[in-house]
Amino acid sequence: MGSFATASIPILSFLLLSSSHCLETKTNKINKNQAMILPLRTQQLSPPLPLSRPSNKLFFHHNISLTVSLSVGTPPQNVSMVLDTGSELSWLLCNSSSDHSFHPLSSSSFSFVPCSSPTCQSYLPCDPSSRCQISLSYADGSSSDGLLAADLFLLPAHKVAAFGCITTSFSSSASDPTAIGLLGMNQGPLSFITQTSIRRFSYCIPAAADAAGVLVLGDANLVFLPHLNYTPLFEISLPLPYFDRVAYSVQLEGIRVAGELLPIPKSVLVPDHTGAGQTIVDSGTQFTFLLGPAYSALKTEFLRRTKGLLKELGEPDFVYQGAFDACFLLPAWRSAPPDGIPSVALVLPGAEVVVGGERLLYRVAGERRGGYAIWCLTFGNADLVPIEAYVIGHHHQQDLWVEYDLDRGRVGFGPVRCELASQRISAGL
Repeated sequence: MGSFATASIPILSFLLLSSSHCLETKTNKINKNQAMILPLRTQQLSPPLPLSRPSNKLFFHHNISLTVSLSVGTPPQNVSMVLDTGSELSWLLCNSSSDHSFHPLSSSSFSFVPCSSPTCQSYLPCDPSSRCQISLSYADGSSSDGLLAADLFLLPAHKVAAFGCITTSFSSSASDPTAIGLLGMNQGPLSFITQTSIRRFSYCIPAAADAAGVLVLGDANLVFLPHLNYTPLFEISLPLPYFDRVAYSVQLEGIRVAGELLPIPKSVLVPDHTGAGQTIVDSGTQFTFLLGPAYSALKTEFLRRTKGLLKELGEPDFVYQGAFDACFLLPAWRSAPPDGIPSVALVLPGAEVVVGGERLLYRVAGERRGGYAIWCLTFGNADLVPIEAYVIGHHHQQDLWVEYDLDRGRVGFGPVRCELASQRISAGL
């Protein structure tokens, strides 16, 4: 999770939403030939500013976010928002005392959504004369409160969209000095893509922290894109308590290490009778999480194959971010892991997400053991968080073109150098 002085940026995004499905507004479909192309940046978050820390809200945090810049309001205000395909309701920090916030009083097209809205009434009864209050909470313990509002977003044309106007928040994480909100992109009725009738979008996340990626809203017909392998979105017919029906859920069929399939029972990889165990593609989560049995199988095989290549940390109590306990000691002078580390592939119907090289290990900032630095495997144990799902995070989507095709109910993956793709797109604009 990212945060800053008075607001949180929900990076892990199993969103619990109260009284937020509250807007009735017409939007026009985006023309296929008017796709919007936005720079997508991978940003390292700075240390947190002082915040109150309720003892029951300290779980884990993330220190990388994906941000895009949009224009909102009349006259337009440029806002930097975290791209989150795992969240529904977008939100902006509305704090007139902060330079890093959206200023609703400066926008003539801004409006609060009244509690008398039929949708607001259906989700949380409240005083019809008041405004529609929202409360957002996330799996890492961060939370935000505010009011539902609406304003114009400048896409190829102006589109009215609802968002949370956040005034108070708590974060257990680091802070981002530039981002002032979150762009909710899941399939829920109040997500940004649903409100603006976007049926296809894609992005490419660069591997280098200071490089620019790209977010494409709509169908840009970019001829130089790689061949994409598609996997169908996974749906269930019955509502189950732990199944997120508006997430981008796919079916995990297996995990390969160095090309060999791990002996994980199929029953472990599919949702159970409660809906727990779905696999979500999420740009708002930094790393990838596996449920306990699958994580144990991966950890065991990874340690076996790297014995003699990587020196284990050997500190059972050290768990990075509360979920990453496969950690190693590498000479502090190293800027990257050694060659020869086996790749890990997440096997999906029709596609694979292959993770190799530097994306497999992450250096823990500020941790030294003599002349050694600590590096941890970038797969976490979801049971330790806890999360009732498999989550494919954005660190493992680096240098992939990832396309969400809602009309055909599928997600596509294709390897590409994102930095070069972004440069080529910029040159053609």
